Amino acid sequence: MGSDIDGVIEVRPASGRWEAVAGLPGGALVRDRSSRECLFGYGGALQVDRPLFGARGIPEDASDAVPEEDELNHGHSYATWAEVAAVDWDAPVCDGPAANHVGEWRPGPDGRLGLRAVRTLSDEVIDAAGELFGEDLWPYEWPPGGEVVLDGAVFRPVTFTARMFAPPDEEPWAPVWTAMRGRAAAHGPENVRLVVWFG
Repeated sequence: MGSDIDGVIEVRPASGRWEAVAGLPGGALVRDRSSRECLFGYGGALQVDRPLFGARGIPEDASDAVPEEDELNHGHSYATWAEVAAVDWDAPVCDGPAANHVGEWRPGPDGRLGLRAVRTLSDEVIDAAGELFGEDLWPYEWPPGGEVVLDGAVFRPVTFTARMFAPPDEEPWAPVWTAMRGRAAAHGPENVRLVVWFG
């Protein structure tokens, strides 16, 4: 069981009153807890310390399309296009490496290692780390530079970034940012915002 997300894109025309102009595209309505936690601080298990737009509540001047806080609609947050456009998607959203996730690094065509995925810590990696380090340690406890080589991959501790779970140029959020960017070209980046809520 999980919470659904809903939201609207609003614009503020010359009249000064925010108006809802679009709902969230279908892809953004999926129950992707990790991206929601990185973006809005809601509903995940990553233990994100600094979500990009977390727990802001309902804007005081929200359009009529934004429901009041109640049992069915809660966890409101929002962001203007100016704020979204200024995000450093590669900045850490946590204070240190994750306890139960690792980065999976694999060689690319040029032979250089590149981060291919962020994985939940598996029994195989735990066991290999225990043999390598001589004791059972969570990834954040591994010695500096510690890594586990297993099945052609290199597993390293990882500090979460928003790009890892909500990449701005991929589904499900890329269509939202594209829609906001287009409206910002007409109304200005401070006059376009996304408002979301959960229920």
